Amino acid sequence: MFEFRPIINALLRAKSGAILLLMQIAITTAIVSNAAFIINDRIAYLEQETGLPEQDLFQFNMMIFGKNIDLAKQIEVDESLLRSIPGVIDAVYINAVPLSGGGSGGSYNLLPSNEKSPSINASYFRADSHVLNTLGVELVAGRDLNESDVMVTSDVSELPKVALVTQAMHDEMFPQGSGLGKTIYRRDNAIKIVGIIKLLKGPWLQDERRDRSLIFPQVRPSSFQKFLIRTEPNERAAVMRRIEDVLLAEYPDRVIDVIKGLDQLKAEYVAEDTLMVRMLMVLITVLVLITALGIFGLTLFNINKRLKQIGTRRALGARKSAIIRYFLVENTLICSVGVVLGSAGALWMGAKLMALFSLPSLSVSYVIVTGAFVILMSLFAVIGPAKRAADISPSIATRSI
Repeated sequence: MFEFRPIINALLRAKSGAILLLMQIAITTAIVSNAAFIINDRIAYLEQETGLPEQDLFQFNMMIFGKNIDLAKQIEVDESLLRSIPGVIDAVYINAVPLSGGGSGGSYNLLPSNEKSPSINASYFRADSHVLNTLGVELVAGRDLNESDVMVTSDVSELPKVALVTQAMHDEMFPQGSGLGKTIYRRDNAIKIVGIIKLLKGPWLQDERRDRSLIFPQVRPSSFQKFLIRTEPNERAAVMRRIEDVLLAEYPDRVIDVIKGLDQLKAEYVAEDTLMVRMLMVLITVLVLITALGIFGLTLFNINKRLKQIGTRRALGARKSAIIRYFLVENTLICSVGVVLGSAGALWMGAKLMALFSLPSLSVSYVIVTGAFVILMSLFAVIGPAKRAADISPSIATRSI
């Protein structure tokens, strides 16, 4: 028998400690459930597959301040120079860098602007025919860009006639079949899809466009330039150290800045999310420790208050296992009520977080696992004090009162 009646009567006589512990368990369950869910969601976001060899890619910015220079020709010279550096697989002049948090986007339709058709937002990259090899992404259908596709122009309204699109964008625009070889529109510019990329994350990992990207074979010369370089494995650091010397030796009237690996750019972009994960992990650890200490302390307090009763029960022949069982059951009752209240609070909190911060809906499985963990943790926390109570000598207990 678990002797529920004496346990409940004892709790009713000393309600304040039990209520405080119950509230602590409820709060811990509610917060830990949501924190664990958010941590898992953020980790999935931080570790999402990008389709890019991040450890082998780096970018740098360059500002040319020299006069009387043909920027288009200089870009070609610089690209050739970069590709000739030992350890470099390919290099490209590009308008935006994936995973960096900065880029360009637009809306694309299946029909021209004067006709009604579904529209989809996507990010885009502009570069020459070396872009796919530089990015190191996989083409799953169609062909790569070639030199005859590349358009060199400073006119922002002009777009090339062909483009590569990501699989995700293709599937959203053509859910019923293949869009390879078909035409999409940016305003009134007709663009033919010549190739489909398996996976290429765009500049914004949290944005709805993160999996939707196009690559245009276009070069827009500018005095402010951005280059992306892909190196052989383990050669990136050595190549990065050589970039400035190589380029300045060829043409000194320029400034090279922000030489960063793609993984570093990504880390800076997701820094707030990384910090959030770490803070929530600390919060969970602190809450669990405080709750465990609270259970431990309350049990010790109850033992000290009940020395005479424990001693009397021992003198009447109660086994040590019965004493231990008593405190385990008492603690389980308190903890179970706290977990039930905390679970309701967790679901309410999850709904509020979803409404206020557009977070995903809290999965009930997280509440169940958290509740089970809290109950298990409480049992471990009470075992030590319960064994201490069971070891009390009947004669010492009665003399101590």
